[in-house]
Amino acid sequence: MGEDFNTESMLDIFLYESEQLLETLQNVVLEQKDEDCFDDASINEIFRAMHTIKGSSGIMMYDNITKVSHKLEDVFYYLRESHPDNVPHLELVDHVLDVADFITAELDKIKEGDTPDGDESQIITELDKFLNKIKTGITETGDDLPPENKHEEPKQFYIPPTENESSKYYKASIYYRSDTEMCNIRAYTAVYSLKEITEDMEYMPDDIITNEDSGAVILEDGFHMLIKCQCTKEEVLEAIGDTSGVDWVEVNECTAKEFEMGFHEQEPAPIVIELDDKDKGKGKEKAEEKKEEKKEPTPGDYVIKGKETGKGKKLAKNQPKNSPKQSYISVNVEKMDSLMDMIGELVISEAVVLQNPDLKVPGLDLSNFQKAASQLSKITTELQDVIMSMRMMPLTNTFQKMNRIVFDVSRKLGKDIELEVIGENTEVDKNIIEHISDPLMHLIRNSVDHGIEAKEDRIAAGKDPKGKITLEAKNEGGKVYVIVRDDGKGLNREVLYEKARKNGLIGNRPMSDFTDKEIYQFITYAGFSTKEQVTEYSGRGVGMDVVVKNIQTIGGKLEIDSVEGAGSEMTLKIPLTLAIINGIVMEVGSSTFVIETNAIKEFVRFGKDMLVKEPDGEEYVMLRGECYPFIRLNQRFHLEETDSSIDAEDGIVVVLEHENKYVCIFIDTLIGEQEIVVKPIPSYIKKVQGLSGCTQLGDGSIALILDIAGLITDQERR
Repeated sequence: MGEDFNTESMLDIFLYESEQLLETLQNVVLEQKDEDCFDDASINEIFRAMHTIKGSSGIMMYDNITKVSHKLEDVFYYLRESHPDNVPHLELVDHVLDVADFITAELDKIKEGDTPDGDESQIITELDKFLNKIKTGITETGDDLPPENKHEEPKQFYIPPTENESSKYYKASIYYRSDTEMCNIRAYTAVYSLKEITEDMEYMPDDIITNEDSGAVILEDGFHMLIKCQCTKEEVLEAIGDTSGVDWVEVNECTAKEFEMGFHEQEPAPIVIELDDKDKGKGKEKAEEKKEEKKEPTPGDYVIKGKETGKGKKLAKNQPKNSPKQSYISVNVEKMDSLMDMIGELVISEAVVLQNPDLKVPGLDLSNFQKAASQLSKITTELQDVIMSMRMMPLTNTFQKMNRIVFDVSRKLGKDIELEVIGENTEVDKNIIEHISDPLMHLIRNSVDHGIEAKEDRIAAGKDPKGKITLEAKNEGGKVYVIVRDDGKGLNREVLYEKARKNGLIGNRPMSDFTDKEIYQFITYAGFSTKEQVTEYSGRGVGMDVVVKNIQTIGGKLEIDSVEGAGSEMTLKIPLTLAIINGIVMEVGSSTFVIETNAIKEFVRFGKDMLVKEPDGEEYVMLRGECYPFIRLNQRFHLEETDSSIDAEDGIVVVLEHENKYVCIFIDTLIGEQEIVVKPIPSYIKKVQGLSGCTQLGDGSIALILDIAGLITDQERR
């Protein structure tokens, strides 16, 4: 690497774009894994992805990534040019995924600050064997092999001129979107792509590699090239390609004299005619009509717009540099998190202002203040909605990764399994997505390994030999439901009960003490496994307990249902976001608590005739003939007791619901509803069952947020 070639500032964009390309590549491959072969669009898509990764990794001097991507590019080059028959499709799918895994592992090393030193020789050897097999198939049919897909190391930036009377001359300009980064490197990619068809070239700025500041110049003024070649405009456009970040490309034919003059003279403003393919015959007539009004156009006065899918190519007027750009921008997620925290502080500050005790002085005229406060509240709410929408991401990428897991694991286990995805566009907070990726992977593997039977067993049971796993997401009641459903053998209650009793997880309690769903939950206990033999994917008694722990950390829950012989259904119930919630503020003695609004079923005025006391001290509340567990928060959390919190009838009973389970808590005073910024309880404070976090109120005091699931679980254990 040259001393003046600094790649540090290019690394982030290289990693980002390579990961995006690999993700697209894997999606294309997995979508067509069950087909007989790849269609032309998929072949071109994979070829372009590998070509781009090859070029960018070559610039970054990551040789092993360059070699592997170039070798896979060779394979798809021959597929694209020769269209051979009888290509072993599944074998090709394996090779593509192996290359994707290798490059992904190397990118992970780079992100960790390590050197990408993976050995690519084995993959290249296997690809060579596969490529030779394809070439043999081509020659056996009597077709000629296409030219070799040669790769040149990106070290020589000057293209030596060659003389040819049939040469053509072009002026080409590339303009990038305003949010595009590293424009100088993208410009170099265009230069490198043109080297194979160009006899001579000059470009401006000419220091795109050695001067990082040239990127800003290109972003402002565009990247301009003078090209000498024997190609048409369309071929030049195709060589430049539609790479990421490009807003539009101009290709104008010029004379040899203009080419030799370089960039010293300003070209005349181009005259442009909008023209569809079907109207090409009329183009000259229109141009002739223009002659009478304006001077005759000179060569190079036309701009060719990139061809859109399904539309004819157009000649369009040269766009001004201040034309509208796509309004997208990439932002570091840490900045988004910081902005979210600041908005949370803004919500707290708003509450401090609006609940200031100075405003409660009798006789104050606060009409103007109330108008201003109302406007402030409106803006704050809209600001929250905007930042929350920015943080919301579809589950598409997460679900697509599960497709790869089903494909890999099912093949290794010798099972034929189809994955159906429903509701992948459901949006969830980014932090939530990060927390559910691993649990979802465990659930999918569990369905593939435990749930779906072997093909022979399915046939014997009268089922379709091909198993099916359904992955579904949906929004409902302020929560996101992620469901993993399979049509496998289901769960056997007796087997689960005997295994749990044998492992000492439930003592000697009889099966009649448990409902079906409670027995199904045994598989989430640490150390529980129904597998007698340990395999690569299961049998160690870990996995499902990790799923439950990870889901509980974000306030979610795992529900399991099953029908023996028909299949199982595992449902993750998770919140939409963790940052700001609507809560009800209430007091017990001198302490303040907050409960999420969605968890509250109703408020009931307390009466002593409602209370039922068991001999063992447990208390219950009778409401409309139903008996509910009763919790006095002052006793549960050892708070300072007051008369009202023990016996007085002016207290309030709050009925709480969680996962179809109910519990009643007793409070002294109901303060009101408020937007709550959720803060974690500091790590130096011991975890308390029934508390999930804390928040700061408008008067500066701290309120504890109740964890309803924790309260119910703790009550059941008592």
